[in-house]
Amino acid sequence: MLTLGCARNEVDSEELAGRLSGGGWDLVDLEGDEAAPDVIVVNTCGFVESAKKDSVDTLLAAADTGAKVVAVGCMAERYGAELAESLPEASAVLGFDHYPDLAERLGDIVQGHAIPSHTPVDRRTLLPITPVQRQEAATDVTVPGHGWGPRVMRKRLDDAPVASLKIASGCDRRCSFCAIPSFRGSFVSRIPDEIVAEGAWLAEQGVRELVLVSENSTSYGKDLGREHAGQGALEAVLTRLAAIPGIDRVRVSYLQPAETRPNLVRAIATTSGVADYFDMSFQHSSETVLRRMRRFGNTESFLGLVKQIRELSPAAGIRSNVIVGFPGETEDDVDELARFLTEAKLDAVGVFGYSDEDGTEAENLGDKLDADTIGARVARISALVEELTTQRAEDRIGSEVVVLIEREESEDEDCSGRAAHQAPEVDGECVVVDGSNEIDSGPVLVSDLVVGDLVRCRVIDSEGVDLVVEPVEIIPRAVVASP
Repeated sequence: MLTLGCARNEVDSEELAGRLSGGGWDLVDLEGDEAAPDVIVVNTCGFVESAKKDSVDTLLAAADTGAKVVAVGCMAERYGAELAESLPEASAVLGFDHYPDLAERLGDIVQGHAIPSHTPVDRRTLLPITPVQRQEAATDVTVPGHGWGPRVMRKRLDDAPVASLKIASGCDRRCSFCAIPSFRGSFVSRIPDEIVAEGAWLAEQGVRELVLVSENSTSYGKDLGREHAGQGALEAVLTRLAAIPGIDRVRVSYLQPAETRPNLVRAIATTSGVADYFDMSFQHSSETVLRRMRRFGNTESFLGLVKQIRELSPAAGIRSNVIVGFPGETEDDVDELARFLTEAKLDAVGVFGYSDEDGTEAENLGDKLDADTIGARVARISALVEELTTQRAEDRIGSEVVVLIEREESEDEDCSGRAAHQAPEVDGECVVVDGSNEIDSGPVLVSDLVVGDLVRCRVIDSEGVDLVVEPVEIIPRAVVASP
């Protein structure tokens, strides 16, 4: 099982691994000494052009092993038969509707039977327009990561102390640059009890940090009734997950600024066990550009949201992505974005140059900018972001952070982990070095730390967005309830 793309895809791969294991398949390590695989399943990404190229390259490399190759995931769902025609090396291209029966389909492929390629549809048409009608209708639609019932249909593909947990799928927004809703479908929440049960199962597997993922987490609960807390459903789920024995930190990702309510800000910033971390999808701050993107907000409203967060938790981590070079963007618009970033002082910012995506409204917009102009604007905003995020990290020197250890010290690598303001892979890390601090039981040495330890540390330096910290105290893990 090979996975490309985002954390949501990683969850989907673990669901597929669970289904395949339940169907009699054994997963093998391509890099290990185990027997060569009969089939390689590639969970593809279809978000942007570079991700699609990575998916095709991975499929071709998998085919070179001599194994049967099956494409699943977003690119397979989005292009289906078109992908199969252009990539004869793949034995099958299967969509989300194949997931429940994937074990049987792989058996057919190994036996030499041809499986008809997936035929794409706009998955928004599969669920009712009215959100409150979707829960019932969703029982007849395959939504990856949903409907697992009382038994967790998931098999972990690593032993990391952090794991993503899907709370919803799909999106009802119509951002003009994004094709995701067409192949991921309309927004539908998972039932709270199901989410909490999976969180408890992950704790039993050794997980200490849960990262809640979806296409738009701020919409969670809008399709649930009052019995599930309705508009306050996400706050309620956060509280329940943070109370699971063995879970020390719960992190929310993919927040939509226009939908982020004051009560949600307060819950994330102040609830014990919930990381005071805000993954805000600003994308731009010029109101003119945002309207062309079919999004809401402006510099002042976004700065107001940042102010709300920092008043409740000055040390809160805030990260975002921005797109520059969108059709019609002017130099004044870029200046406005620069003003927002300068005043907001975010902890991490991804800067992307606009590119057309198949089937999106923006693909047909006028006033397109040339590649050189887009590249120059990316360089300008990236340089500003590097300066601002470096300063934000420097401001943390002298403070204390709680670090989840994800890499032990070795001859080749430093011990490292992440603090509450740092999400996996995207926001920098904490490099842990020996210091002179002592606790009652004696000094905490870096050589004593293992993956999964939660350690209170003092920040002594910074390197870009990374922090250099020295350990002060190892925090014991709460006892995990027996399964």
